[in-house]
Amino acid sequence: MAKSGGIPSIVYVLLILALEGGGYWFFFRESPPQRRDVVTPGDLPSAPLPQAPPPSGSGIDPPNALPAGTTVRIEGSTTMVTINQRFKDGFESQFPGTTVTARATGSSEGIAALLRGEADIAASSRPLSETEKSQGLMAMPVATDAIAVVVGRNNPYRRSLTPEQVRQIFQGKITDWSAVGGSAGEIRVINRPPVSGTHQVFRELVLDGAEFGTTPNIAQMDRDATTPLLQALGTDGIGYATYAQVANQQTVRVVPIAGLTPEAANYPYQRQLFYVYSYPPTAAVKAFLGYINSATGQAIIEDKSFKIENK
Repeated sequence: MAKSGGIPSIVYVLLILALEGGGYWFFFRESPPQRRDVVTPGDLPSAPLPQAPPPSGSGIDPPNALPAGTTVRIEGSTTMVTINQRFKDGFESQFPGTTVTARATGSSEGIAALLRGEADIAASSRPLSETEKSQGLMAMPVATDAIAVVVGRNNPYRRSLTPEQVRQIFQGKITDWSAVGGSAGEIRVINRPPVSGTHQVFRELVLDGAEFGTTPNIAQMDRDATTPLLQALGTDGIGYATYAQVANQQTVRVVPIAGLTPEAANYPYQRQLFYVYSYPPTAAVKAFLGYINSATGQAIIEDKSFKIENK
């Protein structure tokens, strides 16, 4: 029996149980959320990764119909003046109510206009630079073209030039026709301005990336235009142009390179022509490029019978 005035045994038991239960709750209760200063990837909602643009021209299918009022603005290469016109005529005929405008200002100017939002498509006779690609531009190959070395029809030189002779002529290292088997007389070189895509491709294909010469016999045109260049050749000048622009000309002759003319499959000076657009393309641009990919558009590219009009 417990002593009089003391704490009953049952009270001791209850006190011990209470202390044990409180200790358990204190040590094993769920800790409140703690502030975290570092955000881990798991804390953020998942987001799709940016997708790289597809290969140029992929997914661009021929259109079936277009709303009236659809417009496409093309600016760029003087080389592509006629092919632009052919595509314009075919596109507007197939889709009544549409309008295609085209200006020839040079490849680089066309690309600059595209970046400024002043053109929908840039016609380019050169590939895009890495900087231009980084700005969201894509280039769709349109056709293969050859660059022809040309002289005036009345020029007495009628031999073939080697690639090395062509390089030396346009770098100002050969300045007299007698050095390449012709009659004595100064070679006047008529060069296109740097803004010209043909100028830039000629540097890569013909000069192996080197600069044009700056000797007194080399004259550079103020603007990229083929007709004035051909007119300036006279009887002692030499220049270059896309073959399509001179194939049907009556005032100039193409100079064979290593015995080959531009019609030959292994002619050394060949390049690709492009339509450049911003990715993703607008509905109008996608429709125009899709038309080029159609059977009708491809027939225009393969048609070699039309005469190139120089601008």
